[in-house]
Amino acid sequence: MRGLACVLMFETHCYDSWLSADAKKKEFFRYSQMGGTLPAPLFIFLAGVSVALVTEKLRGRAVARGAIAKQVMRRGAEIFGLGVLFRIQEFILGIPISPWTDLLRVDVLNILGVSMILMGVLCWVAGGGGSTVAAVMRTRNLVLALVAAAVVAIMTPALWTTWRPRFLPWQLESYVNGVHIFAKPQVWLFPIFPWAAFAFVGLAVGFWLLTDFVKRREELGFLALALAGVAAFCTALALDRWGAAMYAAYDYWHTSPNFLLARCGVIVVILCFVYAWCRWGWGQVGFSPVEQWGRTSLLVYWVHIEFVYGRLSILPKGKCGIAAATAGLCVIFVAMLGLSMARTRWTARRELLR
Repeated sequence: MRGLACVLMFETHCYDSWLSADAKKKEFFRYSQMGGTLPAPLFIFLAGVSVALVTEKLRGRAVARGAIAKQVMRRGAEIFGLGVLFRIQEFILGIPISPWTDLLRVDVLNILGVSMILMGVLCWVAGGGGSTVAAVMRTRNLVLALVAAAVVAIMTPALWTTWRPRFLPWQLESYVNGVHIFAKPQVWLFPIFPWAAFAFVGLAVGFWLLTDFVKRREELGFLALALAGVAAFCTALALDRWGAAMYAAYDYWHTSPNFLLARCGVIVVILCFVYAWCRWGWGQVGFSPVEQWGRTSLLVYWVHIEFVYGRLSILPKGKCGIAAATAGLCVIFVAMLGLSMARTRWTARRELLR
């Protein structure tokens, strides 16, 4: 599933960076960007699923809730630190064009780290560890995660408009609504509201997949999840008009809880398709480039950005036709696959030497 996010990310970024202004006026560009609404939510959602898996594993070893929360939060801090390091790299490579304020821009890695820290806090609040019944803890975490996601989603429109925390310096307000240095929040940034909601939904889904019911009836558990995803999507469409009346300022495509619910529904359905693909489809046959990208998603994200948007771009930015940009996309696919395979082999060799 991370590999699928990488594929969509490569395709969206390459055409966005390299196509000329005339090419971007064509329908091809519009369709090429439709998948661009999914990579970031997929990565953040899967971070939540991963936290659920790690938490359950540690609880199975009777690890105390404080230690579990500390480990999750430490990993979140590491990801956040990598996000800061990434911004420093981009600033240095962009000298003299890059403004110093880009160092404090809220990007995907930043919100991934912050979301993991918040999930660590939630795991601590939920309690557990030791002799606590595992089923009770899963249910408690699942419910709290859904409540947290709902709170983030519902508060987002107001925190972007009528309830903006203008008393905060922009460096901190950016983590609330992505205002950065501008007069109003920016839709291309990744603040806590609404992006952390995807992590909490992923956390809830992760704990659902670990329930005794799903362990006994795996296929039925995924089918129920798929139906829930479809129901969430349909509910979001039905609530759209009502949501517009609920808020003083309503932006369906960027801050609406209904659009977030619809995307969560799509992501959950994708998860179920991925399960079916890996269980009964080609996922069981031979080598999978998509799976390989997923194993090193952080690395290929980090590197491809510089070769697509940065100073080391392999094609002139904003000057290419569709054919040239497509050829460049194929180069990125192959190069990132080679890099991913090299990283996997290097890691395996290092483990062998230990």
